[in-house]
Parts: sequence; structure tokens; C-alpha cells
Amino acid sequence: MGEVAAFLDAEAPLAQPEAAAGAAREGGALGDLERLYAEHFDFVWRSLRRLGVRPEELDDATQDVFIVLLRRRGEFQGQSSHRTWLFGIAHNVSHEYRRKRQRAERLTPVTDDHQEKSASPLDRASSAEALRLVDSFLASLDDDKRAVFILSELEQLSAPEIASALSVKLNTVYSRLRLARQAFFSMLKQHSRGVP
Repeated sequence: MGEVAAFLDAEAPLAQPEAAAGAAREGGALGDLERLYAEHFDFVWRSLRRLGVRPEELDDATQDVFIVLLRRRGEFQGQSSHRTWLFGIAHNVSHEYRRKRQRAERLTPVTDDHQEKSASPLDRASSAEALRLVDSFLASLDDDKRAVFILSELEQLSAPEIASALSVKLNTVYSRLRLARQAFFSMLKQHSRGVP
């Protein structure tokens, strides 16, 4: 699992903290926001990707997470880490992006002359076996199990941190994680037998 996580981490673009360089000159809270941006940009980007945000929407979705952080910074009480708080925001943002995409897909008629867009660099890189397996598995999970699996297995957060990030009970985290792991091992077993 560590190799898969390392491969997926390599997919994140480098953070561009200079985009918020003016914030440091303002000092105080804005300087803290720049620091949070620089420290957590890659984590937020990876999390959004794993939560099902399309590659072409990742930059906008990441920006949306930090805009929410900016608007809601006064609500942060320190009961969790900034990382878990940002994941909670990313979880909500990714849900909105998927919901908008589903609505748009229902409204857009597919015609014979509809052509598929050319593959993005991320799509070409996803041809690696490990990435395909993990992406396929994550897509098969419901939102709740996917979030717990990502935070536990790919981001290596503890169960109490996950419960805090998702605002659920600790036993709920353990239950969802157990079910997600069972599904993962079942998928691996099928894959090793050559079952698609």
C-alpha cells in the first residue's frame, strides 16, 4: 500500500505559495493563511483527486477549499488539526463538484458526433497498474467509505483524526474502515485471479 500512496503523491503539482505572497505582507491572519496554503496545498489537491474531482477541475476545487478556509477561519476552534479540518472542507467541496457534474451530465445530450477529449497528462500517467486498481476501487466505494479509506490508508491519519475531520463518531469510522478494507481485499483477490 505504501508504494501506491507514494505513486499517487507524485501526481500532485507543486504548490504555488507565491500566489498568496501578498498575504504575508498583510501579516497576522493572512500570513497564517499563506503558511497553511504552502503546507497543505499538496494534501488538499491529492485529497480532492482521490475524492473524485476530475483532473481538469482540480485547480479550481483546490482554490475553492482555500477560499472556504479564508471565509471560515474564525470557526476553527483547534479541536482538530488544520489538516483534518481542510480534509472536511475538501470532502464537502468534492461532493459539490460531483453533484454539479452529475446534474450537467443529465442535461447534456450525447450525440454521435460527440468526441471524447484527448487524454490529459494525468490520464496518461494513470495507465500504471497500481493507480488503475486504486482509482477503480475508490470509485466503487460510496462517499463515506471512500473518505475514511483515503484518510486511513493513503493519508495515514488515525481513527480519532478521521472522526474529527468527517464529524462522525469513532465507531462509525472503524465500521466504515472495516467494510472498505474488506472490499479492497476482495477486489485484490479477484484481480489476482484475473477477474475484471
